[in-house]
Amino acid sequence: MLSQPPLYIGFDLSTQQLKGIVVNSELKVVYVSKFDFDADSHGFGIKKGVLTHEAEHEVFAPVAMWLQALDAVLADLRRQGLDFGRVRGISGAGQQHGSVYWGKDAERLLGGLDAGRTLEEQLDGAFSHPYSPNWQDASTQRECDEFDAFLGGTEELALATGSKAHHRFTGPQILRFQRKYPDIYRKTTRISLVSSFLASLFLGHIAPFDISDVCGMNLWNIKKGAYDEELLKLCAGSSGVEDLKHKLGEVPEDGGFHLGKVDPYYVQRYGFSPDCTVIPATGDNPATILALPLRPSDAMVSLGTSTTFLMSTPSYKPDPATHFFNHPTTPGLYMFMLCYKNGGLARELVRDAINEKFGDNDLPQPWTNFDKVALQTAPMGQRTESSDPMKMGLFFPRPEIVPNLRSGQWRFNYNPADGSLHETNDGWDKPLDEARAIVESQLLSLRLRSRGLTQSPAQGIPAQPRRVYLVGGGSKNKAIAKIAGEILGGSDGVYKLEIGDNACALGAAYKAVWAIERSEGQTFEDLIGQRWREEDFIEKIADGYQKGIFEQYGRAVEGFEKMELQVLKQEAERNA
Repeated sequence: MLSQPPLYIGFDLSTQQLKGIVVNSELKVVYVSKFDFDADSHGFGIKKGVLTHEAEHEVFAPVAMWLQALDAVLADLRRQGLDFGRVRGISGAGQQHGSVYWGKDAERLLGGLDAGRTLEEQLDGAFSHPYSPNWQDASTQRECDEFDAFLGGTEELALATGSKAHHRFTGPQILRFQRKYPDIYRKTTRISLVSSFLASLFLGHIAPFDISDVCGMNLWNIKKGAYDEELLKLCAGSSGVEDLKHKLGEVPEDGGFHLGKVDPYYVQRYGFSPDCTVIPATGDNPATILALPLRPSDAMVSLGTSTTFLMSTPSYKPDPATHFFNHPTTPGLYMFMLCYKNGGLARELVRDAINEKFGDNDLPQPWTNFDKVALQTAPMGQRTESSDPMKMGLFFPRPEIVPNLRSGQWRFNYNPADGSLHETNDGWDKPLDEARAIVESQLLSLRLRSRGLTQSPAQGIPAQPRRVYLVGGGSKNKAIAKIAGEILGGSDGVYKLEIGDNACALGAAYKAVWAIERSEGQTFEDLIGQRWREEDFIEKIADGYQKGIFEQYGRAVEGFEKMELQVLKQEAERNA
């Protein structure tokens, strides 16, 4: 009798839940389990997965809650009928930038687990500090200022580490931790990211960082492929650089590196095979980029409450306004990321104003008027391309980080013929002109900051993404998709990607499949691309590159950049 085909598990340890997804070699999902921290945990008093100390802008999570969640998810998968003996590989995704602090007994406790007891019961003494700072934490402004200045400025820090300093990044968090808790820091033997913490539980000893997730610390020099010695000096304090290096540990270059076999605890308690292999867990954003075989120059745009732009690129061109990471599986590629606070909310405010103008506040399809108006409006509001000024603006109901501006609205007319730019409401038919303008504003910002990262798909065609994938609530809007293709291009079109909220766990599971089943030298994109059934997940919803319109928006990008700089200058003078 033939043995049963292998299975792989991907975990997603996010802010509000732990999810486990089981896939087979053909990438088909066969089991799903979820543990919601607010609804299912007990004993922690959390809200939306975290605890807060508002006086110091701290946001953090109890590490013991994650232990409780892992046992619960594994027990639920067993109840569903999963034969753990078929699981050949495990990987995971963790909320990026969070840190876990292990004490002197960590390795002993991890390596001596009793299968008759839960993880939470046995690992209480493994941590020097019971909490993990969450990505929402904003307590590190002083430390971020020091990181930004230490190498000479934000540009220099971004060049070295892929990002300027951010509150949530692990380096500034460690610097603050060792200042606030000097005794606890000295007693901390190892520091994990949330992703490597998850891998450590399955290994039975402290796991190394993932080659992509380590880039979310402001400590890893991406070009050198090593920790930045100068930044370690800043972060280490009186304990010294070598002590901090030991706390952080080594970083394997191979994202599919076999860390080791699963700990006997899981063999005895759940029936895992002793040959089941643990693969490095990565961050949630790198895992998302693995949820489909994203090729170089493919772009993924998440159109949710916020807007996130992800791209796989061979070009390393860091800037303080963006993020670069090593690609989680493929040497020679980088992961480029943009994060915006303003997304769906800004579009919805314009939508509601248009419905109110038409007296249609109770439409069963609330986007009908918005879409109609947006598609009837000419690109950049230019009825006659050669002579009309371009209408462009910034629409920020929330303070924005890209660019760094307060909430507000700014409207301009731009003449691409002579480069003149005027802040004015003249010629604007509000709110109707804003339907197209709000979408254009968000997408022009993406094009501005991703230019130079794509390549020409064929002779005579401008550089642009191969495909543009839209995810999130806004991906269902055909008008937004059409404008996205006109602005961003996409030589192969614009696609809606339907993976629900499973992207991180799926990406982790796919990573495990690739790491175990790849042939020598086979890339993640090749192996997963051969098995991934795109008809199950994607739908082409708009054309991409359209000659003439794409070039027209190229001229608009120049004006858009000039507009942003003018507003930033005005705000700086206003606040001086």
